[in-house]
Amino acid sequence: MIKVMFVCHGNICRSPMAEFVFKDIVKKRGLESSFLIASSATSTDAIGSKVHYGTRDKLNEFNISTDGKISVQIKKSDYDKYDYIIGMDNKNITNLNKLFDNDKENKVFMLLDFTKRKGDIADPWYTGDFDITYNDVYEGCQALLEHIISNENK
Repeated sequence: MIKVMFVCHGNICRSPMAEFVFKDIVKKRGLESSFLIASSATSTDAIGSKVHYGTRDKLNEFNISTDGKISVQIKKSDYDKYDYIIGMDNKNITNLNKLFDNDKENKVFMLLDFTKRKGDIADPWYTGDFDITYNDVYEGCQALLEHIISNENK
């Protein structure tokens, strides 16, 4: 089983969007039994909160539900549990490297690292633009799955 954790600041916008988009892509490929997919926050700002309405509304356009998801914080023990820990921006990566003592097993990545266009996924909490965030998340999730499939077959 391949275990993937998506991480952002509050676990209410970008990381749950990535979690549920990735789950949808994996399901459509018939691979859901091969994956454990989750998301979490680096901060405590929104712990216990539901997914932001902007993320919920955007995902509803694609018949992707976030029902039951509440924000949780990543724990140091998650490093041993997950194979891929995917941050949404450089600040997430900095916080993850501090938590995990600099990623000795090379499990920490930014989502867009798997695409031809590296960089941060804009936080729609600040930009208000859930369309751009969705497009980046979708592209990153597609590329991540292709990366995993190609590396699992080696």
